[in-house]
Amino acid sequence: MYPVRLAHAVALVVSLFIGALLGAPIRAAVPVQAPPSLETRAHILVDFQTGKVLAESNADMPMEPASITKLMTAYVTFKAVKEGRFKLDEPVTISERAWRSEGSRSFVQVGTQIPLEVLLKGMIVQSGNDATIAVAEKVGGTEQAFAGIMNSYAKQLGMKNSNFENSSGLPGPTHRMSARDIATLAHAMIAEFPEYYRWYALREFEWNGIKQQNRNGLLGRDPSVDGIKTGHTESAGYCLATSAERNGMRLISAVLGTKSMKAREDASAALLNYGYTFYETVALKKKGDVLLSPRVYKGEVEMIPAVVARDVWATVPRGSAASLVTTTSLNEPLIAPLTAAQTIGQVSITDGTNTVATVPLVPQQAVAEGGWWSQLSDTVSLWMR
Repeated sequence: MYPVRLAHAVALVVSLFIGALLGAPIRAAVPVQAPPSLETRAHILVDFQTGKVLAESNADMPMEPASITKLMTAYVTFKAVKEGRFKLDEPVTISERAWRSEGSRSFVQVGTQIPLEVLLKGMIVQSGNDATIAVAEKVGGTEQAFAGIMNSYAKQLGMKNSNFENSSGLPGPTHRMSARDIATLAHAMIAEFPEYYRWYALREFEWNGIKQQNRNGLLGRDPSVDGIKTGHTESAGYCLATSAERNGMRLISAVLGTKSMKAREDASAALLNYGYTFYETVALKKKGDVLLSPRVYKGEVEMIPAVVARDVWATVPRGSAASLVTTTSLNEPLIAPLTAAQTIGQVSITDGTNTVATVPLVPQQAVAEGGWWSQLSDTVSLWMR
C-alpha cells in the first residue's frame, strides 16, 4: 500500500511541476454568480479599464439624476480650464440668482468674489447649488447657455439618454440621465482629469467658517472608494455614482432611485463587492509587443515586426485568465508603403467561446517603397502567390 501512495504523491508533484512550467493555472476559476438583486430604479456596474458591464438593470432608462448632474458641470469646467479659457485662481462674482438658489448650499454671499477652485470644491464636496450656478454663469455666461454646453459634451461622449436643463440637478421636465450615461461620464472624468478627480475623495470642506461633510458615506465605509457623487431630490430618490480601486482594478457603479442614503450606499457596496469577488481585469499584451514578423512586398525591407497598437486588457471571471487564447491575423499581402499607424492585422483574445478583446496590429515602424528592383521582383512574387 505504501509504494502505491508514494507513486501517487510523486505523480502529483510531477504533474504540478509540469503544469507550472507550461503556465497552467494553479487556482481554479471562481464560479460566477448572478448579480445581486437590488431595490433601485436603475443601476449599472462597469469595469473602468475595459468597459465591460458586470451588472445592470434599466441602465438605459432616462431618469432624474439630481446632483449627479454636477459631474457634467465639473467636466465642462475642467475642460475650460484645461483649454486655458479660465484659471482655478480666477475670481468668480456671486450673482443674486446663484445666492438665492434652492437646495444644498455652500453659503456663498451675493456680490462676493470667490476663486473658481473654491467654488468647484464646494460643488463637489458639499454639492452646493449656489456654488454650482456661480460656476455655470462664469463658464457659460448664463446657466441656460451652460446647459447647452453640457448637452454638447454629452453628445460627444456618447451619452445617448441624457439631457440637461440646468447645472445643479434641480428637477426639470426633460432633465435626465441614464445609469449607463453616468458611468460613461464618470469614466471620462477619471481618465481625462485625474488631477481634479482626487477632489471627489475629500471628506469635508470648509468655507466662510462653515464646515460640511461629503455626503458620500462610502468614503468612510470602504477605503478603496475614492469618489464620486451623490444626488437626492424627493422625485429622484437617493442616487450615487461610485468608483473604487482594489489591487489595480477600478470599477464604476451608478445607482438611481433608492429610498434612503443607507440604501444607496448598500446597493453601491453590493455592486462593487460583487464585481471584485467574481471578476478580475488583467493586462494581456502591452503596446508595442511584437507578435509577428510578416513579409512586406515592394518595400525597402522584406520583413517588419507587427506590434500591438495599444495595451490589451480583459475583464474575465476571477482565476480564468490563464485559459484565455490569443490568435493573430494579418491583412495579407502587405505592400509598401506602410505607415506606422496603419492597421495590418489584429490580435484577438477569446475565452474559448467569446471574444473578450480585439486590438489592431500595426508596423513597428513605417516602411517606405523599395527601389526599382524590389518593385519588379516583388510584383512577380505577388503574381506567383
